Amino acid sequence: MALILTDGGMQRMTARVLAAFLFTEQPTLTQGEVAEELGVSAGSVSGAIKMLTTVGLLERVPVANSRRDHHRLRKDAWATLFTKQNHIVGAMQEAARAGLEATGEDSIAGQRLKRMHDFYAFLFDQLPELLDRWYREADREKER
Repeated sequence: MALILTDGGMQRMTARVLAAFLFTEQPTLTQGEVAEELGVSAGSVSGAIKMLTTVGLLERVPVANSRRDHHRLRKDAWATLFTKQNHIVGAMQEAARAGLEATGEDSIAGQRLKRMHDFYAFLFDQLPELLDRWYREADREKER
């Protein structure tokens, strides 16, 4: 799994950490547990967990009687990856808007930035209906 994700452009450690969360049988993992599982330092896992949390795939969860941060793959991870809860996608749209203000729509850069902004605006407009359909389909699958 990690090799496929890496071949697709994901950073190697991020891909390995995501694979660890996908295949674990534990409800949550700490940074140290992931590091131990992968045979790497906890510090090298930290950035990957932050990235996966930022894009909405992982979430931090409280665990009773533990002072360590516990994370898990979000139940709706794949849907979240394509929503405004994905801070990177939202930041891309905001960057395009700010770029447009700086360059103006009539410049060549402005035309590129407008296209980028309009693409994200279109996605954010269309995705709620598409995600509603996904959840309805997923609920039907559970009932079978």
